Amino acid sequence: METDILATHEPLADDPATRPTIELLPVSHKRVEAGHPWIYSNEIRMDQAARALAPGTLVTLRYADGAALGVAMFNPHSLVAARLLDRDAGRTIGQRFFTRRIERALRLREKLFDEPFYRLVHAEADGLPGLIVDRFDDVLVMQSNAAGIARLEPIVLAALSALFHPRTVVLRNDSPARAQEGLQPEVSIAIGVLDSRVLLRENGSLFPVDAMAGQKTGWFFDQRRNRAFVAGLAKGGGRVLDLYCYTGGFAVQAARIGAAETIGIDRSEAALALAAEAAVLNGVGAICTFRRGEAFAEGERLAAGGERFDTVIADPPAFAKSRKEMPAALRGYRKLTRLAAALTARGGFLFLASCSYNIGAVDFAEAVRRGVADAGRSGRIIRTAGAGPDHPVHPVLPESAYLKTMTLALD
Repeated sequence: METDILATHEPLADDPATRPTIELLPVSHKRVEAGHPWIYSNEIRMDQAARALAPGTLVTLRYADGAALGVAMFNPHSLVAARLLDRDAGRTIGQRFFTRRIERALRLREKLFDEPFYRLVHAEADGLPGLIVDRFDDVLVMQSNAAGIARLEPIVLAALSALFHPRTVVLRNDSPARAQEGLQPEVSIAIGVLDSRVLLRENGSLFPVDAMAGQKTGWFFDQRRNRAFVAGLAKGGGRVLDLYCYTGGFAVQAARIGAAETIGIDRSEAALALAAEAAVLNGVGAICTFRRGEAFAEGERLAAGGERFDTVIADPPAFAKSRKEMPAALRGYRKLTRLAAALTARGGFLFLASCSYNIGAVDFAEAVRRGVADAGRSGRIIRTAGAGPDHPVHPVLPESAYLKTMTLALD
């Protein structure tokens, strides 16, 4: 729990008339005026009063000339010192504010999806910096990745409860991003109980979800449409290899569409158990094999044994979690592409993904190009895509366009 930070906070009630004021330095306003939701610590007059504010304090932001800029969550100890909530400095940040923002996010998802399984709130792109909410019908999984959202958690929970009357709300406050905000990891149930298995339905398939211990919030909704596209390539039979298969999202859907055989590789026994359960739930248990292994080592072993697959999927975890890791990450993507291409049959399909937001689309594409060439293969790019529409991209925040994918037909 964040008691080490939150215990000394003032009450949560917000009054625009009495909020602390934070002032931007001269000529430090161009990015935020262009629509950027973040203000960095070197753009703020970080005087003694500012440094004394508790992490997550709601503040009124002002230009150097005193004009109001908006209301933000402030953390004097973070590189991203202020996260803008509203450009109306007179806006009161309370349950009504969060209800309206979440309602706006909900209306968008209800236009995009027929069933209540999606990312409901995608942080800055939905106007709620640091807040993630994934919806599994009547179970909500929430992450507070900024000190301000952590401090406002009771208000956010009240808004979610009033809007959805959920059976359960799980707090998955174990993201590495929290450390940058001075927050400790915690996983707990904030509302209700988890008295039965959480199930989601995606593209006609059923999947069990571990909302308490699975990666992220238990599921990667961002790959929904990519999984549907890749599964469609398996129509009419063929072998599918799913490296970094996690809980079987790609492999099981490919088997349901018509793959003759799917093999999933992952290092997590818990994830593999859920993948095998999903295969049985969807009536493809006899087609799907899941086994524990490291993707590179298993791939090399399969290649050495002459194994070839009609579709190969490589959706690894982030190779670059910081800018300094970019060169090594690009070498990793190139090596993974070479290995995956070598395992892809002639006329087959290769799907590759990068969720490293530090790796740009151009650099990722170049790593893939080089990897294909290293394998002595040629082919055509038939699709490039990002995350699904429940993961909208903030127009001036490139970090929110983190997912890159490429599908190639190899000759």
